[in-house]
Amino acid sequence: MERPVSFAAEDIRDEKVINKFSVKVLRCIPPIERSDTLLGQYVAANGKPGYLDDETVPPQSVCPTFAATTLWIHNPRWEGVPFILKAGKALNEAKVEVRIQFKDVTQGIFKDIARNELVIRIQPSEAVYLKLNAKAPGLYTRAIPTEMDLTYKRRFTESKIPEAYEALILDALKGDHSNFVRHDELDVAWKIFTPLLHWIDGLSGQRPRPVPYPYGSRGPKELNAFVEKYGYRRAADS
Repeated sequence: MERPVSFAAEDIRDEKVINKFSVKVLRCIPPIERSDTLLGQYVAANGKPGYLDDETVPPQSVCPTFAATTLWIHNPRWEGVPFILKAGKALNEAKVEVRIQFKDVTQGIFKDIARNELVIRIQPSEAVYLKLNAKAPGLYTRAIPTEMDLTYKRRFTESKIPEAYEALILDALKGDHSNFVRHDELDVAWKIFTPLLHWIDGLSGQRPRPVPYPYGSRGPKELNAFVEKYGYRRAADS
């Protein structure tokens, strides 16, 4: 978006909506296709109960507890770039992050090295770090993965860093709308997900049956093949 007139909440939201920045991008995203979606449901493992073991859950429930889906933005800037979203319960770790994976070079001199990635970790332990390959010190020509790491708690040791929703709750109490979307932007965003949600709820045909994954795992085993078909190479920490 363009620079707002001030930091006032409505000036920021006006710049996003009046100039159609966020709304224009959202309108370039078609509704999610079923073929671009993977649903899962956790089962008992590692001494932990499965979703269906909960006495409040119907025995034959097909409610997903994991979802991975891919968005496409049809504009000149992002055409052909997959945006893979992933969320789930009972996984091996709880985190929120944005991971941008760079493509392999056309003809590299190093073989079988990890791809460079820019990771923006929102929680826990906010950080921005670049994963890259560097030459190992010494006389041998060998590439090793390393990181340029900006972890907020280590860099800003004297600052109080609020938890994920502390700032938003404070904004709500103060009546500051800067970080909240407006109804017109929200309306366009819901149109992307509504057909998929109707499918999951059985409102547009037979409800999908999620694939099982163990409690405490990284998700369904089918996830690797799912992301690889979009050209993404999954690392051990992704």
